[in-house]
Amino acid sequence: MANFTRSWWGEQFIKALESFTDPGRLGRGRSYARGGKVLNFNIDRNHITAQVKGSVNPYFGVYKEPTYDISITLKALSQKDWSDTIAHLSTKASIISRLLMNEVPENIEDSFAEFGLHLLPHNHTDFTTDCSCPDYSNPCKHIAGVYYQVAAQLDRDPFLLFELRGLTRAELQSKLKKSPLGQALAAELESQPPKIAPDPALYAPLEENSIDPLPTVREFWLGQKRLPQTIEPATPIRVSAILIKKQGDYPAFWQKDQSFITTMTELYDRVRTKNQSLL
Repeated sequence: MANFTRSWWGEQFIKALESFTDPGRLGRGRSYARGGKVLNFNIDRNHITAQVKGSVNPYFGVYKEPTYDISITLKALSQKDWSDTIAHLSTKASIISRLLMNEVPENIEDSFAEFGLHLLPHNHTDFTTDCSCPDYSNPCKHIAGVYYQVAAQLDRDPFLLFELRGLTRAELQSKLKKSPLGQALAAELESQPPKIAPDPALYAPLEENSIDPLPTVREFWLGQKRLPQTIEPATPIRVSAILIKKQGDYPAFWQKDQSFITTMTELYDRVRTKNQSLL
């Protein structure tokens, strides 16, 4: 079952089958559906038709692979039943809102149960089936294979539950929108959100600025102006020797007659010129 349905409504559909179908035939039907033997599968409201590839069975006189025609009809609800149920659904905002948003509520069956009805199949009386195979049992394994295909379709489109009971999604939503609550919800769901526009008073006015043309590849790497061919020597920077000059011409530690500042100035010049004047 897990290979064919993941939703609560699909599981409920399969449970209904298990309550009145032979487990062995259900198992073979599951393998038929899994093996891709269900052909030309079609659903038209509450009527399902399909062709299913059979198997060779000499016991029934079948010596080559046959194809059987399947017909399944679910019991449709009457117009009065639908009118009563929809009128009841239209009073419940939580249900009608989800139905209008293409969702099926989990408690949808409760609303049908209040009128003694069922949306999902309840027992074998909900089905009228026929298969062209020689198997005397009904439902046979070919019909069971189509049941599993229906369950897989229910997973993809839960509103198929309503169609199998005789009412399409469009018809259901159209009837729901006629109620006062449905009209209000539909108007809200169909309304367009307001467009957000910038307030010019909150932003500086836009100005157009001209952009210089892009440089060529040569200009990008070499620049637009040619570099100078010669480089002027830098102006020599003389050391001010502030710390030395703060001591004065004859500091306490200086015992010579020559000025301390003059001597240090000569020393700095030698360091700066690397004693070139002595060469």
